[in-house]
Amino acid sequence: MSLINIGMSGLNASQAALATVGNNIANANAAGYSRQQIVQGSAGSQQVGGVFIGTGTTLADVRRVYNAYIDAQLQTTTSLNGDAQAYLDQIGAVDKLLSDKNTGVSAALGSFFASLQTAAGAPGDMSARQLLLTNAQTLSNRFNAISSQLTQQNDGINSQLTTLASMVNQHTATIASLNQQITQASTSGSTPNNLLDARNEAVRSLNELVGVKVQEHDGVYDISLGTGQTLVTGNTSNTLSAVPGKTDKSQYSLQIDYPQSSLEVTSVVTGGKMGGLIRYRNDVLTPAINDLGRTALVVSDAFNKQLGQGLDANGEFGSSLFNNINSAQAISQRSLATTGNSAGSGNLDVTIGDSSALTAYDYQVTFTSDKNYSVKRSDGTTLGPFDVTKTPPDIIDGFTLTLNGGGLSAGDSFKVSPTRTGASDLSVQLKDPNKLAFAGPLLADKGSSNSGTGALSSPNLSSMLDIYGGADLGQLQSQIEGAMPVRIAFDEAKDGTQTYRVLNEAGTEIGKGSIVPGQDNKLTINVPVLDAAGNPVKNADGTAKTIGFDTTVSGSPGKGDSFDIKFNKDGKADNRNANEMLALQTKATVGASGGNAGVSMGQAYSQLVSTVGGKASQASVDGTANNAALAYAKSSRSSVSQVNLDEEASDLIKFQQYYTASSQIIKVAQDTFSTLINSL
Repeated sequence: MSLINIGMSGLNASQAALATVGNNIANANAAGYSRQQIVQGSAGSQQVGGVFIGTGTTLADVRRVYNAYIDAQLQTTTSLNGDAQAYLDQIGAVDKLLSDKNTGVSAALGSFFASLQTAAGAPGDMSARQLLLTNAQTLSNRFNAISSQLTQQNDGINSQLTTLASMVNQHTATIASLNQQITQASTSGSTPNNLLDARNEAVRSLNELVGVKVQEHDGVYDISLGTGQTLVTGNTSNTLSAVPGKTDKSQYSLQIDYPQSSLEVTSVVTGGKMGGLIRYRNDVLTPAINDLGRTALVVSDAFNKQLGQGLDANGEFGSSLFNNINSAQAISQRSLATTGNSAGSGNLDVTIGDSSALTAYDYQVTFTSDKNYSVKRSDGTTLGPFDVTKTPPDIIDGFTLTLNGGGLSAGDSFKVSPTRTGASDLSVQLKDPNKLAFAGPLLADKGSSNSGTGALSSPNLSSMLDIYGGADLGQLQSQIEGAMPVRIAFDEAKDGTQTYRVLNEAGTEIGKGSIVPGQDNKLTINVPVLDAAGNPVKNADGTAKTIGFDTTVSGSPGKGDSFDIKFNKDGKADNRNANEMLALQTKATVGASGGNAGVSMGQAYSQLVSTVGGKASQASVDGTANNAALAYAKSSRSSVSQVNLDEEASDLIKFQQYYTASSQIIKVAQDTFSTLINSL
C-alpha cells in the first residue's frame, strides 16, 4: 500500500504540473500574466527496521514567477513614457504651425513691411496704399488663425482630460474590486495568482493615464496621486473628474470627489497622459498664446500710435489701422474672477498703457483688504503691494488695474491675462487708403538770407497723440495749425555756444535756448496753444497747454539765420511718417521692460518659434529615451515573468514523462500485490 501511495502522490503532483504548464501556454498572450510554477515538497518518512523510507511527495504551492522590484520599475517607466508621449504629440503640431512659412506669422509680417516700403517710396500711389491695407488684413488673419488653432488645442486638451478621467475611474474601481476579491480569496491561506496579476495590470494601465503611487499593506493596494491624494483605499475608490477651472473656465482642472467634499489636484498631477497634457498646457500652450497675443498687441498699438503722429492724403491726422487695444470690451475681459469671491464683488479692468513693457505671463491678483492687493506673476515673482483706489493707478509690467463695479474683500482673487486675447482680437479697422497717415505734420523752411552752414532736421511732434481719441485729433489739428508758424532765430556765436530765440507769427518771443555750433543739437520746442480768440488754452490742471516738437540743429548757423516751422499742408507727397512706420520693423518694441532692451516684432515672433521648437526637440529626445526605458523595463519583466513557449513545451514533455513514471509505480505495486496474493 505504501508503494501505491507513493505513486499516487507523484501522479497528483505531475497532474498539477501538467495543468500549470497548460495554463501558462493558454495565457501566453494574456496582458500582465505572470507564468506559474508548482512547488513540491518531500512527504514525511516512515521508520522500517533501522532505516527511514520516504512516503512520496506533496504539492506545496502554485506560485507566480514575479519580481516586485522589476514590476515597480515597469510601473514608473510606464507613467513617464505616457507623460512624454502625450507632451510630444501635442507640441509637434504647434511647432509646425508656428514655424511653417505658410501658416506662421513671419511671412505675413515680412509681406506687410515690404508693401509698407513700397508705399513709403510712392506715398501718392493709391494702389500701393491699397496693397498695404490688403497685407495688413492678411497679417491680421494669420494672427487670428493661429490663435484659433491654439484655442482649439486647448479645447482638445479639456476633452481629453474628461475622457481620461473617466478611464481612470474605471481602473480605480477595478483595483478596489480586486482588492476585495484578493482579501476574500487569501483567507484560506492560498495565493490567488490570477487576481494578483489582474490587479498589477490594472495599476500599469492606470499609470498610462496618470502617475500614481502604490502602498501595499496586508495584501491590499492603496493608490494615491501626487503628494498623497487618495484614489483607492482598500475596496473603496474615489472618482477623478475634469471640471472648468475655478478662475479660468477655459482651462479644465482635475479634482478628486470624496463622499463629503472635493479636492483640486491639478497642480500635483504628474506622469501618464494626463500629466503630459497638463505639463504641455502649462509649459508651452498658455505661454505661446500669451506670447503671440503680446506681439499682436504691439503690432496694433505701435502702428496705430505712429499713424496718429502723421497726416493722411487729405491733410488730416491719421486714423487707426488696427483695432483699439483698450476698447471697453478688451479691458473688461483681461481679468477673471475666482469662483468664491465675496458676494457683490466687482471686476478688474485691465488697461494697457505701454505695450512694449508687456510680458507673456499671467498674474494672480489677491486682495489683502478691500483696497490693497498683491500680485504674483506666473514665473513666481511677487509684486506689490498695490492700492486699487490709487489715482493714477500703479503700472504693473505695462498695464494698470482699476475696479469696475462693487467693492472687494480680503481673500478675493483674480487671474489677469493682459495678452491672451491679443491675437484673436486683432483686426483691421481702416478701409480707406487715403486715410493712411504717411506725411509728417510739420515742415522746416530755411530762411532765404541765411549765411551760415546750419541745417534743421524735419520736426516731429515730441509727444504721442491719442490716436484713439477720434474727434479730439481734429481739434488738436486746429490748435497746431493756429500755433504755427514759429521761427527759430539764431544770435551770434560766442565762447563756443550760440543762443537762439523762438518767435511766434506775431514776432513775440515764446522761448529761447542755446546750442553748440558744429555738432548735432536736439531741440524740443514748446509752442503755446491759442483758441480762436487768440487766448491761451488751459489744461485740466490750469496750466497752459502747449504743442511740443523735436528737431535737430547741425552745422553752424550764422548771426541772424532763421528757420520757420509750419504745418504741412500737403500730405500726399510726404513720406516722413511712413518711414517712421517702416522703422518699426527693427525697433525694439516688444519686451522692453525690467532692464531688458526688448526686441522687434519679427524677432519676438522668431523667439517664440525658437522657444517652441527647442522644447519640441527636447520632447522628441525625452520621448525616445522614455520609450527605450519602457522597452527595457518590459524586457526585464518578460525575462522573469513572461511565458516562454519553448520552455513550457519542454516542461510539458518532462511532466508527461513524470506522470507516466508515476503511473508505472502504481502498476508495479499492483503486480507485486497480485504476485503476493497468488503465492498465498
